Amino acid sequence: MNLSTKLLVAAGLLATQAATAQTLALPPPVAAALQTVQPAALEAHVRYLADDRLRGRLPGTPGYQLAVDYVADQFKKIGVQPAGDKGTFTQTVRLRRAFVEPGAALSYQPASGPAQPLAYGTAITVYPSPGQPAVAVADAPLVFAGYGISAPELKYDDYAGIDAKGKIVVLTRQPVRQFGDNERQYFGDLRTVLETAARHGAVGVLLAAAHADAKPLEFPKGVVSALGPDGQVGVSRSYALGSAQLVGSISAATLQQLFAGATSDTAKALSALRGGRAASLPLPGRLSARYRSRYQDVDSYNVVGKITGSDPVLKNEYVVHSAHLDHLGVGAPINGDSIFNGAHDNATGVASVLEIANLYAGLKQRPRRSILFVLVTGEEMGLIGSTYFAKYPTVPKTALVADVNTDMPTLIAPLLAVVPLGADHSSLMTEVKRAADYLKLDVEPDPEPTQNRFIRSDQYSFVVQGVPALHIKYGNKTADGKNNLSETVQQWRALTYHKPQDNFTGGTFDWAAGAKYVQFNFLVSYQVAQAVKRPTWNKGDFFGVRFGK
Repeated sequence: MNLSTKLLVAAGLLATQAATAQTLALPPPVAAALQTVQPAALEAHVRYLADDRLRGRLPGTPGYQLAVDYVADQFKKIGVQPAGDKGTFTQTVRLRRAFVEPGAALSYQPASGPAQPLAYGTAITVYPSPGQPAVAVADAPLVFAGYGISAPELKYDDYAGIDAKGKIVVLTRQPVRQFGDNERQYFGDLRTVLETAARHGAVGVLLAAAHADAKPLEFPKGVVSALGPDGQVGVSRSYALGSAQLVGSISAATLQQLFAGATSDTAKALSALRGGRAASLPLPGRLSARYRSRYQDVDSYNVVGKITGSDPVLKNEYVVHSAHLDHLGVGAPINGDSIFNGAHDNATGVASVLEIANLYAGLKQRPRRSILFVLVTGEEMGLIGSTYFAKYPTVPKTALVADVNTDMPTLIAPLLAVVPLGADHSSLMTEVKRAADYLKLDVEPDPEPTQNRFIRSDQYSFVVQGVPALHIKYGNKTADGKNNLSETVQQWRALTYHKPQDNFTGGTFDWAAGAKYVQFNFLVSYQVAQAVKRPTWNKGDFFGVRFGK
């Protein structure tokens, strides 16, 4: 045997060993239980949760309460233990919907000449403040700070060379281009932008529309936050605790107005930003604002159940299965229907978690770690319920080791491949690959990285608290070999997503694919629950470095 042949044989052995290391060997009872997932059970859950009687499951309504009661009842039937507040299946989340009262007064004082009123609704609007009923900013200086990003570690800082303390920071909401997907998603998130401004001492933030013809944002349905256990705002995606008081939205024309007399103009500044260069500068005018917010507070609920693990030590750690229980309620009719039933978004996700719980409840030999099943409120309002649970969990926060989230798996075709959003940030990718190999599924990268899907669903709430998390979506593989499922999904979205047409009656579902989806998610969490070590962030990973402990 010559040297080349020996090297080829050695390489083959190494490949075989690597493949063997990735092979998932289930205990026979677990493998048998996996085959008991019933497509009809998924169908029954979705049929109930997407029924018109639930009126679109809007948090704080009787319809949402019916969904809460249904999930709790299902947990009781299969033997899942309560893990909410005070021995119940629920965790109370006090939601606050804030509205801007009529009569907001906003004016701009240029460097010379009289003050100019800013027309509300066309030139400027303001975000209602959930923490300050009255907001008043008088004659505040202005600075332009580009995207509002401060990332010295990436050699980029919009706040370098400017003083934002006591000033209103003016920002563009044009998409960030110069960073990788992870950095772009994090730094472009409104919550990050507002927290960064507050950290630099700004008294306000004005967000300029990304397109020349776009109007300032308005909030006829208000903006939702959640009050923490202390009664203060604990969860919000549009309010930053700190010095920032005013948060407003301005048109492109108003941005040009604020630049009048500055040392640069909007065209040059925005062009520099698109080229990856900071373009921050002081603006010559001042702004005054005075407005009030009113509140509607209502209790909603996360539903929390658990299966206690078998290991005397590891049972005190938890693997989380999460999905959002809420949807959009009732709205303006579309093609004669006004109930946003949310059959796919996210009754299918809730049904999946219920059947995963059923699998765990049926095991005579439980996994080492405990499993938490968390069906959250207010996802459609800005990840409110999951953020609340991850920040104020009903178990010790340090005991959360991983989150496997399910949000609109889009069960409309056979499941042949998966996209594990977020798994590439941590060791969870190992469990994903083993589960995929076991079920003969392909693993594919995110086909839509610009959609920011990783930070747009409930898994991100756990990531922010340092917990490795993922969200399993469909891949692109099709049985005919065309591998163009994303085209079908995009067509479905255009006709169905966030519309009353996302209904059980007349909807498109592949319940057999749903059963395989349940099996896959179960296999991922089962491996984590059985492992000696908890999942870890990949060395140097952006989210792991920023949030990992």
